[in-house]
Amino acid sequence: MSKQRIKGWQDKTERVQNISTDQVSANTQTETTTTPKSKIGRRGFLIGATSAGFTMAFLPAALMTSTKSYGVERGSFEPTVWYSINPLGEITVNIAEAEMGQHIGTSLARIVAEELEADWKDVRLNYVDNEARYGYRVTGGSWSVWQNFDLLSRAGAAGRKALIEEGADLLGVSPLKCHARRSRVISGDKSVSYQEIVKKGDLSRRYSADDLADLQIKKPSQRNLIGADTQALDIPDKTRGTAVYGIDASYDGMVYAKPIVPPTRYDSRVLNVDDSGAKAVSGYRQTLQLEDPSGTVPGWALVIADSFHAALKAEKLIKVTWSNGPAVNVSEADILQHGRDLIEAGKGSTVVDDIFDGKTVSELMFDADDVIRAEYTTSTVLHFQLEPVNAIGLERNGMWELHAGNQWQSLSMPVYAKALGVKEEQIIMRTYLLGGGFGRRLNGDYGVPALLAAKALGKPVKVVFSREDDSRFDSPRSASVQSLAMGFNDNKKVVAFTHAAAAGWPSEVMADFFLGEGKNGEKFDPFSINGANHWYSLGAHQVTAVSNDLANRTFRPGWLRSVGPGWTNWALESFIDEAANRVNVDPIMFRLQHLSSRGKNAGSYPNSVGGARRLAAVLKRASKLSNWGKKLPDSTGMGVATTFGQERDMPTWCACVAQVHVDRSSGKVTVQKLTLVLDAGAIVHPDGALAQTEGAAMWGLSMALHEGTRFNNGQVVDTNLDTYTPLRMADIPEMEIEFVDSNYQSVGLGEPATTVVGPAIGNAIFQAVGVRMRDLPIRATGLKDALASLEKKSQAGSDSNQVV
Repeated sequence: MSKQRIKGWQDKTERVQNISTDQVSANTQTETTTTPKSKIGRRGFLIGATSAGFTMAFLPAALMTSTKSYGVERGSFEPTVWYSINPLGEITVNIAEAEMGQHIGTSLARIVAEELEADWKDVRLNYVDNEARYGYRVTGGSWSVWQNFDLLSRAGAAGRKALIEEGADLLGVSPLKCHARRSRVISGDKSVSYQEIVKKGDLSRRYSADDLADLQIKKPSQRNLIGADTQALDIPDKTRGTAVYGIDASYDGMVYAKPIVPPTRYDSRVLNVDDSGAKAVSGYRQTLQLEDPSGTVPGWALVIADSFHAALKAEKLIKVTWSNGPAVNVSEADILQHGRDLIEAGKGSTVVDDIFDGKTVSELMFDADDVIRAEYTTSTVLHFQLEPVNAIGLERNGMWELHAGNQWQSLSMPVYAKALGVKEEQIIMRTYLLGGGFGRRLNGDYGVPALLAAKALGKPVKVVFSREDDSRFDSPRSASVQSLAMGFNDNKKVVAFTHAAAAGWPSEVMADFFLGEGKNGEKFDPFSINGANHWYSLGAHQVTAVSNDLANRTFRPGWLRSVGPGWTNWALESFIDEAANRVNVDPIMFRLQHLSSRGKNAGSYPNSVGGARRLAAVLKRASKLSNWGKKLPDSTGMGVATTFGQERDMPTWCACVAQVHVDRSSGKVTVQKLTLVLDAGAIVHPDGALAQTEGAAMWGLSMALHEGTRFNNGQVVDTNLDTYTPLRMADIPEMEIEFVDSNYQSVGLGEPATTVVGPAIGNAIFQAVGVRMRDLPIRATGLKDALASLEKKSQAGSDSNQVV
């Protein structure tokens, strides 16, 4: 029986808790109802109708000026189609984001349906394949709702406008006397359904980018669907078992392949394959050595068989000899020490370098009356999604197809083209549901062996990774080491703060176009340092991002849910508590003292209106909800942490209070309760928002106390659930989750709670037993040793006092 309880969410009509936003400055309140200009750019908009239905599509500007007809005709398929209405009145919303349990299809469809004035029962979802007409494809960073809200709102508004005009014509009235509601155009006591309009009306309309930008979309007070509770549309099929994931896919005539993963991610080369023992296995065909021009799978061999079971059985009997790369001798300790050495040598990119009172960080640290310093580390973390990575590769009618779940098709396509030696236009990715993504499937490397094998064998090949293969071939969250320092003047006022973080950089290895340039001219991966550019006012501020090149050479660092803030916020929020303790100020009060909406922390329209003041608001609310400061039993404590999510330009304001109990004899930490308050702007799908926050918080807890691995001899040592031990259901605490009732810009919810729970737990441990833990995950053995060390120091101090 789960111990979980979400207070305040039992009544479906009150899913989103109300918090007054009066404390956010009045001059920013009025901005929330202003309709911003669309950022659609050089694109046009088309509405058309045929016997096949009513279709909406964004068209590239070049097509808008072309003499070629791109009207919607029978059998045609318009580029970048967002939704369609067929003659049955069914409204199909095309979803270009990956569905991996976050119910993104429902959220995006709600945005369209809201402005379209659609009856929700008419709405269907269609997860589209990867084709150029759908534009750039990536699902990650908590971007999906944030990036699509305005675009899809205008798509819906344009459709509503066209339907009202045609509906008015059919009713014989002026469009000014009509309005739309629940898939009908209404004028007084007369009405016509969208279905009838599609069948009888003339729906050819063309809108320019400027037309779209000028469309009036609803004010928050006019919304009917956004913010109202509904069941996610993907749940019924998943409940019935009819949902199709990548691992469920099959293709006529295909064979199965299981990887034989080499000892190192890079530089391995097959010297010899002995499959004599496997030839007796029924269904075994051969062992295929891959030649990969893309360099994605060097030193790989695939066991080819008629079934995955046969491939799995045969693989155990095959002996492969490799020549290995230098990473074969690398350990986790080596990676951390190398990061430490790089920080001490002053390497890295200066991402933030703010002065205070006309002085630099160095000058203020030198003059400081008191300086505290600390080092924080995090271990390697695996994605360990429920569905191991898999893919089917095949060639059909001169086109290559890859059937797989994927989060970043646009990043993967050039790699596949290089591996096959063809143009990207000759490859299409077929879309499936993802049995968990969490950033693992942003890297589509697992598609390469399927395509190479299909090319070599001339038939469809389904590559399925075992759990151990998936773990060894993962793009894990890099281990990190961080150095922080804070200077105080003689009045105990913070005057300077420095934060340097070293880790493997995913963007440097896989998406270098994302790299930014620091103040010192050095490149940095924003996704590996986000979070350190916080919203506190702490005097002169310097942030340094350091690429751990040894990590980059040993494995392929990946984007794991929240990416950089998974380690930067752990160090930052723990160190903020250390600072509060140093000056003997309550941890929440210390934070509030340094959350001021001035200067760079004032925020900006439309994404971060209110700035640090909104972070202070959720912190105050979390303090009240958790009854902060109440008397607690022995060895029990409360800790607090905040986060703004992943990026300053789309902050999700979040505060967490954790209550924990520490068993002093064993070092075991029991999280008794988590209280989270979030301001994510307007909540589109409340039940989805709750599910996202629950899942994020639980993974944050898992990575804080249960989950992590290490490298040894170039490989992770934990490859299955016998030794890799994520959170279990029995460890789930009571949770109280509350969302601010807000009309501000909708931002993301997939990641913020992941990063705030760990430091809240660490800070609660300190309050409970006086031990500061600086390494994640916090293991019971480590805490027990720290308690023993603290006891020895206490006894030594006591003995010394007695002698004196």
